[in-house]
Amino acid sequence: MAILETEGLTKRYGALAAVDAVVCAVEQGEVFGIAGPNGAGKTTLFDVISGHGRATEGVVRFKGQEIQHLPAYTICHLGMARTYQVASVLTTQTVLGNIVLASYFGHKKRSWAGFSFDAGAVERAEQAAEFVGLQDALGDPGELLSAFDRKRVMFAAALATRPDLLLLDEPAGGLSDDECVHLIDLIRRVKEQGTTVMIVEHVMSVLMTVSDRVMMMHQGAEFFTGTPKEVQANPDVIKVYLGNVGIEAGVTLEDLGALPEVHDA
Repeated sequence: MAILETEGLTKRYGALAAVDAVVCAVEQGEVFGIAGPNGAGKTTLFDVISGHGRATEGVVRFKGQEIQHLPAYTICHLGMARTYQVASVLTTQTVLGNIVLASYFGHKKRSWAGFSFDAGAVERAEQAAEFVGLQDALGDPGELLSAFDRKRVMFAAALATRPDLLLLDEPAGGLSDDECVHLIDLIRRVKEQGTTVMIVEHVMSVLMTVSDRVMMMHQGAEFFTGTPKEVQANPDVIKVYLGNVGIEAGVTLEDLGALPEVHDA
C-alpha cells in the first residue's frame, strides 16, 4: 500500500518546469531513493511534497489524503517530517533544546505555546537524541556542534515528531566515510521501526545501499525507477551522468562508488 502518491505533480517558475508531471508511489515501510544530476528538481520535489512550496499542478496524496493545498506545519502534524541539505540549528539552544522544540511544535497542533514543554515532548526529544547517538551531548550548545552533530540534531528533531514518513534531503553531503556508515545504520534502524523513508542523495554509495527502489530524475521529470541494481546497470542513467563516453566505456554507477557532490537550487 502506498503511503505517498503523486500524480502529474508540477512546479513551474514562469516558463521553467522545475518539477514536470512527476508520478510516483512510495510504498509503506520502504526506503525510496531519489537521484539525478544537478538541477534535476529533486529538492523542489521535496519542497512541494512537504508543503514548503506550492504545486502549480497535480496531486500529492499522503495516507490517502490530498495534501498539496496544505501548509507545511499541517503536513508535519499529519505524520511527515523533513530534513534539509544544510543542517541548521539554533545556536543559542542546547542539543536537547533544539530537539524538544521540534517535538513540542511538530508532533501535534498547538493552539498556543505553553510556558514550559510538556513531559511527553521532552521524552520524545530524549528518545530521538539517544536514537542518533547524542544522549551524552544533550547540554552541548548548538554553536559548538560539528557538521555531523548538527545533522544528527536535525535528524533527531525530525524523528521527535514521530513521523510515518521521513524525508531526508542529502543527509550524506559533507560527511566522512565513517560518518556515512553511521548514517546508513540510522536509516536502516528507522526503517526497522516501520517508518517509511524518502531520501535525496548524490552520494551514490549511500543511496544504493539503503534504498529499496530508486527514482532517477532529469530536467524535472522522472525517467527511470527501479531497484538499485537495475538503476546501476541502466544505460540511460549512465548517459545522464557521464554521457556517451560512459556508456562506451562500460561504466556503471556501481563502478563510480560516489559521484561528485552537487546541490540543486
